[in-house]
Formats: sequence, structure tokens, C-alpha cells
Amino acid sequence: MAKALLGHVGGPDPRMVSEMRRLQQRIRDLEAELTRLQAQNDELTANSGEEAFTRLQDREPALT
Repeated sequence: MAKALLGHVGGPDPRMVSEMRRLQQRIRDLEAELTRLQAQNDELTANSGEEAFTRLQDREPALT
């Protein structure tokens, strides 16, 4: 009776299996996108740090 209440009477539901596969693929896609964006962010951070350092070197000294 418990199996019938949970919907496991005839084995796994093909729609549920299909949905699980779709969601697993979506997770893999999002993880790949996250990795790509983190790498892009790291590159931009590194470049902006170099640019800021260069700008600091090019500044004129403050009047004292």
C-alpha cells in the first residue's frame, strides 16, 4: 500500500526519469557557465589590478 501511495507501482515513471535527466543536464550546463564566468571574472580582476597599478605610477605627486 505504501508503494501505491508513493507512485512506485509499475516501476519508475518514464516522465520522471526524463525530467531527472533534463535537470541533471541543466545542472551540468549551469556549472560549466559558472566555471566560465569565474575564469572571466578572475581575468578581469587581474587586468584591472594591473591597470590600477599603472595609473598609480603615472600620477603626479601630491603637493605638500
